[in-house]
Amino acid sequence: MKKVTAYEHKKVLVVGLAMSGVNAAKLLHELGALVTVNDYKSFEENPEAQELLESGIRVVTGGHPVELLDEDFELVVKNPGIMYNNPIVHRAIEKGIPVITEVELAYEVAESKIIGITGTNGKTTTTTMIAEILNHNRKTGHAYVAGNIGTPASLVAQTATKEDEIVIELSSFQLMGIKTLRPQIAVITNIFEAHIDYHGSRDEYVAAKWRITENQTADDYLILNWDQEELRELSKTSKAKIIPFSRKEILENGVYVKEDIIYYQDEAIMNKKDIVVPGEHNVENALAAIAVAKLVGQSNKNIVELLTTFSGVKHRTQFVTEFKQRKFYNDSKATNILATENALKGFSKPVILLAGGLDRGNGFEELIPALKNVKALIVFGETASKIEEAGIIAGVKTIQHVQNVEAAVPVAYELSEPEEIILLSPACASWDQYRSFEVRGDAFINAIDQLIEEVEEQEE
Repeated sequence: MKKVTAYEHKKVLVVGLAMSGVNAAKLLHELGALVTVNDYKSFEENPEAQELLESGIRVVTGGHPVELLDEDFELVVKNPGIMYNNPIVHRAIEKGIPVITEVELAYEVAESKIIGITGTNGKTTTTTMIAEILNHNRKTGHAYVAGNIGTPASLVAQTATKEDEIVIELSSFQLMGIKTLRPQIAVITNIFEAHIDYHGSRDEYVAAKWRITENQTADDYLILNWDQEELRELSKTSKAKIIPFSRKEILENGVYVKEDIIYYQDEAIMNKKDIVVPGEHNVENALAAIAVAKLVGQSNKNIVELLTTFSGVKHRTQFVTEFKQRKFYNDSKATNILATENALKGFSKPVILLAGGLDRGNGFEELIPALKNVKALIVFGETASKIEEAGIIAGVKTIQHVQNVEAAVPVAYELSEPEEIILLSPACASWDQYRSFEVRGDAFINAIDQLIEEVEEQEE
């Protein structure tokens, strides 16, 4: 970790805890700042606040009192999930107090190279792919995964050395709170409309994403999805060297697919069909990961070995197992229609689709074209009837209602035949029945294990 003295005796307010807030507070305290932590939860229900108080950090809980800002704070570090119209954040901005997010702190203290990944879809898979490729058969140093993917970047930055890389998944929420963050390599997987409730408009959302390259120079690299015209136009405003990737166009200065072969510039790397995780969207993720790997100096052999064995990130079109020639995939992270469309496009063999969940008031007409390869549809949750309607219009011959994901698994198995796909891709949030998409995905995996055990017992 770099020796940083700028925070000594500086009054800093950390707003919002969770993992990023806790680690930001601890790091600032270690750097000599006079830290106050403010969290909405009451002290009695707030183990994080209790821990920080024991560490000698002042805590204010049970709300976000605007009066705190009368104490002449010089900096506010905001949890990314707290919106900028929050009264205390809004008041800080009005007073001219800088408001940053925890990833900015991570950059300030990091000795290691920073590789930043953002985009609407594919961030987590691409981030994980990159780190695993860079670590494959590595002898010195390590690529650490951090950021929006789960581990706070400010925690990793304290231990990573000059021989390491920190591969940071960066959300638009985090990027809105940067001042100096400058990834040596930045990746934008794609941009679609999202989080308008947070940003207010699509333009503001795109501007937040584009901040990943704001501080880059001609010595840095920006890897972009060249199949999106919007990113092509935006690339003209970056100072970084542009490395484009495309599934559709030959790019002599980038990464591209030609007759199913992936090339980096004019160098053949691998056949795209050998990428284990299914779907054209995962080909795009792999193109971006290959670009990073080549820039860092990883060998083609190691790139190919990793991508031909990488089975995906848990809950994101994750290959679970093969049983009786049926392949099971867990795509519980598919909490919207677009994500389920992308998952279905990844399979050429007949699919038994498990779908349903929280009803947000929308219909599922947009899903209909993607259901052409669905042999059977098993629906559950609040949206079961709506998804059934889409299935009927799409001509799906077999549609069954079940209580939940656990009940769907044995039904899917009974309806399937060898060489077919059993896919959980709900197209809905989980909160009507499960605490999170992770809990829903784990329930699916556990149900598969139970199914296999029962079938094998019956055959004995």
